[in-house]
Amino acid sequence: MSVEAETLEARRTQTRELVAVIALTGTILIVEVVGGLLSGSLALISDAGHVLTDLLALVLSLMAARLASLPATPEKTYGYHRLEILTALANGALLVLISAAVLYKSFQRFATPLPVESRLMTGVALAGLLINLLALRILSRAHRSLNIRGARMHIVGDALSSVGVLAGGIVIGVTGWYRLDPILAGIIALVIVIGAVRLVREAADVLLEATPSGIGLDQVSAAIGTVPGVVEVHDLHIWSITTGLPALSGHVRVDDGRHGRSDEMLNRIKQMVRDRFGIVHTTIQIESCAYQELGDVH
Repeated sequence: MSVEAETLEARRTQTRELVAVIALTGTILIVEVVGGLLSGSLALISDAGHVLTDLLALVLSLMAARLASLPATPEKTYGYHRLEILTALANGALLVLISAAVLYKSFQRFATPLPVESRLMTGVALAGLLINLLALRILSRAHRSLNIRGARMHIVGDALSSVGVLAGGIVIGVTGWYRLDPILAGIIALVIVIGAVRLVREAADVLLEATPSGIGLDQVSAAIGTVPGVVEVHDLHIWSITTGLPALSGHVRVDDGRHGRSDEMLNRIKQMVRDRFGIVHTTIQIESCAYQELGDVH
C-alpha cells in the first residue's frame, strides 16, 4: 500500500473513532448536568461546561479529519491536510483558555467553598471517569496526527477532572473539607496548560514550515552529499505538509562527467532520503557544476 493510501485509510479510521468519542463525550455531558442539578454540586456543573467545550472541539476535529481526507485539486495542490493543523492550533489555544478559567475559578472556590451532596457527586464523577477511559482507549490506537492528539488531550483533561471530582467527593464525604476540590482543580489546570502549550508550539512549527522534529537538516544534506557524483547540496528545505507527512526540496550540483546519468543519480538520492529519513515527497533539482543560479537561493 502506498504512503498516500495508508494516510487516507488512517484518516478514515480517525473519523470513525472521533464519531464514537463524540457520542461518549455527549453522554458524559448529560450525566454530569443531571448529576450536578440533583446533587447541587457546582463542581459537576462546572465540569459539564468543560465537557461541553471539549465536545465542540471534538466536533471541529471530526470536521478537520473528514476535510483532510478530500483529494487535492488544481487550486489546493496539497489537498486539505493543513486543516487538521489549524484545528490542532485552535484546540490547543482553547485548552489554554479553559485552564486559565479553571485556575481563576479555583481561587474563588478556595476562598468560598460550597457544600455538596458528596455521594451523588462521587458516583457521577466515577461514571464520567469510566466513560472517559473508554474514549481514551478508542483514541489510543497510535495516531501521530496533531489533530487526534489535540482531541486526546481534551479527553485526558476530562478524565483528570473526573479524578479530581471523584477524589474531592470522597474526601468531602469523609472530612467535610471542601477546599480540596479547588486545589485539585488548580493542579489539573496546570497539567493541561503544559500539554496545550506544547501542542500549540508543534502546530505553529508545521504552519511555519519548520524542519520536522527528529530530522536534522544538516544530517540530510550530509547524507545526500555521500551519493557518488554529488558535488554540492544547497537551497535545501524540509517541512511537514501535515503530521507524519514530511516533504523536501533542494538543489544538487553534480559532477559534469556524471551529468548524463542524472536520472539514475536522482533516483539514488530519492531512495536514500526515503530509506534513511522517511521523506517520500521530494523535489530535487539536478544541476551541473557550470550551472549559474538565477533568482534567490534560500
